[in-house]
Amino acid sequence: MDKKYSISKKICMLGSFGVGKTSLVRRFVLNQFTEEYRSTMGVHIQKQPVSLTKDASSGINLILWDIAHIEEFNRVIKDYFRGSSGAVVVFDVTRPQSFQETDIYLKPFLELNPKSKFIFVGNKIDLVDKKSYNMEQLLQISKTYNSLSFLTSAKTSENVDELFHKLAALLVR
Repeated sequence: MDKKYSISKKICMLGSFGVGKTSLVRRFVLNQFTEEYRSTMGVHIQKQPVSLTKDASSGINLILWDIAHIEEFNRVIKDYFRGSSGAVVVFDVTRPQSFQETDIYLKPFLELNPKSKFIFVGNKIDLVDKKSYNMEQLLQISKTYNSLSFLTSAKTSENVDELFHKLAALLVR
């Protein structure tokens, strides 16, 4: 899809190291996945147009800011957040600690962008038994923040396109 739309929205990919932020972006933008782990340095930016109608007559450009794991929120990191319309807050379903760390990223992001839209994403669902995965925490945090949530697999592409298309739709409401 090489459509050019007049609306562009900045989206920050937030989450701990190794949760799959880069893999989700690569799957969505390039339809690629690699098992090789490379830590993101600084920020990597990619643009992906998203159609909002079946005939692709209207849409939005998502400008995806894949931000490196953040140990300390300094001025430079907060500058990455500035002007964002939305965020994808990612955690690894096989690492409960990464779920508990979502607030570390989301709170400073919302301080700078209080009206932004965001979605919680439990990634790497291909590594767990979906029937036995405990959705309670994810549902609770979604309810607390009045946001949506998705379970995804960048490896199998499960729910990846749906996640970004739903975020795009939220941004134009």
